[in-house]
Amino acid sequence: MTDAWPTAFTELVGCRVPIQQAGMGGASTVALAAAVAEAGALGMLAPHGAPPEQVAADLDAVATVTGGAFGINFLIPFVSPSAVEAAAEHCRYIDFFYGDPDEALVARAASGGAVVGWQVGSADEAVRAVEVGCKLVIAQGTEAGGHVRGALGLIPLLDAVLDRVDVSVVAAGGIATARAVAAVLAAGAAAVRVGTRFATSIESGAHPDYVAALLAADGADTVLTEAFGVGWPHAPHRVLRVSVEAATAFEGEVVGSMATPDGPRPVGRFSPEAPRHGMTGSISAMALYAGQAVGAVTRIEAAADVVDELATGAARLLAPR
Repeated sequence: MTDAWPTAFTELVGCRVPIQQAGMGGASTVALAAAVAEAGALGMLAPHGAPPEQVAADLDAVATVTGGAFGINFLIPFVSPSAVEAAAEHCRYIDFFYGDPDEALVARAASGGAVVGWQVGSADEAVRAVEVGCKLVIAQGTEAGGHVRGALGLIPLLDAVLDRVDVSVVAAGGIATARAVAAVLAAGAAAVRVGTRFATSIESGAHPDYVAALLAADGADTVLTEAFGVGWPHAPHRVLRVSVEAATAFEGEVVGSMATPDGPRPVGRFSPEAPRHGMTGSISAMALYAGQAVGAVTRIEAAADVVDELATGAARLLAPR
């Protein structure tokens, strides 16, 4: 078991090491959140657009298999107040992303005693998040995979945010190694938020072809684009360049389908939905989100091993010499 590493973040959310799994849509399964939590980090669910009963059921499912810390991420363009209320009754941590910090929404999320965070892309947005009641902020640099809110790389953004707020700040974007974890913790972050590394874990819900593409890619193979914007326009996101090329070359408007209890559901070309288990079709032409640290992601491994490697390695690098 990874040694405990107390920081302001771990004390706030109740985990043992300063690592948070990013919310990654279909990749963020119950199994992944539970494995990360059990390993001592903060596991996250991200059932974007799910009804409140599913939110409650998923959170309860995590709680039945781990006593570790876990939470849920909501995307503002797809959030429903009823889903937030359900989450507030079933978990200790809730965070939001991709919208202006909202006081009423934060209050709703905190109504059951949950700690509330907001992922931001600027220092001004971080200040606003604290003003409306958030107890922590996640500073997301443009190196991050998936949707990107701001225009600065992680280090200058982290520096600016730390200068402006006095709550715990989590660093996100381009973090996939112990060296990167150590670097941002040394710079003043209270924790790190890791996405792409967990997307390729055994417990991830990412489609096997998507995982294979991540393992074969390098940071230079990613691009910040607005291509996968059907239903969510004008929202920059970082994906593998090959997915944009494949979607552009694809003939037709439906690239695949997703199995559901009600039968197959079509997946449209340039949909922001990333491929996951249960999807079929032209996987390479779907949104293959990837951060710029993807080159350091070279194998499929258990989420607990990822947590251990990142925490143990970073602690060793930061130990007095």
